Amino acid sequence: MSQGVMSTGEGMRIFPDVEACIDCGGCVVACKRTWDREIQNQRIDITTMAEGVAGPQGENADKTGRLEAGENPGETSLPMQCYHCENAPCVSVCPTNALQKEDDGFVAVHEDLCVGCQYCLSGCPFGAPQFPDSDDGSAQIFGTGGIMDKCTGCRERQEVQKGPACAEECATDAILVGGAGEIADELEQRGSQPFFNDEAMEVIFGAEDAQLFQTDQQEQ
Repeated sequence: MSQGVMSTGEGMRIFPDVEACIDCGGCVVACKRTWDREIQNQRIDITTMAEGVAGPQGENADKTGRLEAGENPGETSLPMQCYHCENAPCVSVCPTNALQKEDDGFVAVHEDLCVGCQYCLSGCPFGAPQFPDSDDGSAQIFGTGGIMDKCTGCRERQEVQKGPACAEECATDAILVGGAGEIADELEQRGSQPFFNDEAMEVIFGAEDAQLFQTDQQEQ
């Protein structure tokens, strides 16, 4: 199991260590291969922030070497997927209860209830919802996007104690899977900081657990 996968199943969160991501696309390939997704349906995407901005002492192309030297690249790659948020905005805005926060912590799509209204797309700050089949069925009347699809957290794999495919095949362990405390401890051990602001952290982890990530930030 990947070193980035610390625990699976109930209560787990998926969270990126952006200082470890090298934009290799391994997570995207692993997800597509595992779930046989169509080319236009990408359940995980890598967003590049400050693209083209060189780091303070080197070129962006030399990220790996600079990471090993303990330096942060000026350009940041962010794996964007469903983080199975504690306070999931997609669940809050879904008018048909097609999106539900399950008792084990996974945010699941109930396809038979989705009408393709795309409210979840506007509600999610992380770009997780996808609509690979547009203008299908009831979406022709109520919406425009077809049935919503997103990262499942590889729930079936986790039920047999395997990590999500994206995390298992990440070459730099940039996708962390575990409880909030485990992820916070791992980031602290690596000397990495959460990429998101306080508001986003409370969305992902809830107000109480988000505080686990604030200690180091406040000390600096």
